Amino acid sequence: MKITETIKYIGVDDKDIDLFESQYIVPNGISYNSYVIMDEKVAVMDTCDKRKMNEWFENLERELGERVPDYLVVHHLEPDHAGSIGAFCEKYPDTTLVVNDKILKMLPQFFKGEFEPRSIVVKEGDTLNLGSHTLSFYMAPMVHWPEVMVSYEKSEKVLFSADGFGKFGALDTDEDWDCEARRYYINIVGKYGMQVQALLKKAANLDIAIICPLHGPVLTENLGHYIEKYDIWSSYRPENEGVVVAYASIHGNTAEAARHIAGELEKTGVKVSVFDLARDDWAEAVEDAFRYDRLICAAATYDGFMFPPMEKFLSTLKKKSYQKRKVALVENGSWAPMSGKLMREYFEAFKEIELYEKTLSIKSTLKDEQAEEVCALVEFMVK
Repeated sequence: MKITETIKYIGVDDKDIDLFESQYIVPNGISYNSYVIMDEKVAVMDTCDKRKMNEWFENLERELGERVPDYLVVHHLEPDHAGSIGAFCEKYPDTTLVVNDKILKMLPQFFKGEFEPRSIVVKEGDTLNLGSHTLSFYMAPMVHWPEVMVSYEKSEKVLFSADGFGKFGALDTDEDWDCEARRYYINIVGKYGMQVQALLKKAANLDIAIICPLHGPVLTENLGHYIEKYDIWSSYRPENEGVVVAYASIHGNTAEAARHIAGELEKTGVKVSVFDLARDDWAEAVEDAFRYDRLICAAATYDGFMFPPMEKFLSTLKKKSYQKRKVALVENGSWAPMSGKLMREYFEAFKEIELYEKTLSIKSTLKDEQAEEVCALVEFMVK
């Protein structure tokens, strides 16, 4: 597959993977993107996960023909992109690695060999001339590892964006970009919004016509849409109006209360997204918590704490810097309700959270006489 007449796609799809990073459900697989620039000098842009190394080498060799790579540009050392570097270096011993100082220092953590003698170390704004193509390098620390950099090819206006603008799903998957790119961003990159904002400011000074990420489709049209989404996500602003109702229920009573509240919310016309944290994809629940501007958490008490699925959910929100939302809480406990207090402690530590002052407390089941309390909670969420 060609990106332009001189830039070719040599990545591979992985449809056999069960969990990406051993935690994220990927029903449509994942792509490991890699590219090669064919010029007076040949530059390979990243490798791939060793799971698909043989297929990747076949793609590379098909594009190279009788040529050998002059450079291997390493933007990011995470194994899903860099897992084949060791084998590549053995196969092409005369190829020069293009790295930054952090990548050079980290390479021996993953691979055997002497890398410094065969490497060019680039820093912010440095360029590499390939002939008619020139690459410029920009550091992107903590997007989402400390060694990450991106590169820009100015003659064809191509940004090689590392994990930026990536998404879950193999390339032949016909699905909405926003949904799986959002789930990918929030769960993997989301903690580092400040660093993403810094990178977006650098990108704003570049004339970009094509974005080549390390996962997901190459972006060639309506780039403003994708950049706008990244600006929203990385500044932690709600993307849409709506209420997420996330519940963690043991025997079903907390679930019944949560669904009842969701039904009352829907009567007002507000968009409602409901998640059973014990059964639904928790990463999708995290995604929607960031997508919408309001959240209700309902959890049973368990061993004097909150039921573990809720604790995992809130812990993830904390790690991803959840903020700028309206929140209400529902607790359940048959003899000593504690989940509300513990959930409140989480949200009181978050930034710019408008937290409903009263936790709706259930003893075993939601009672008819609590209808007024439910009404007040719903009114708080929709006003």
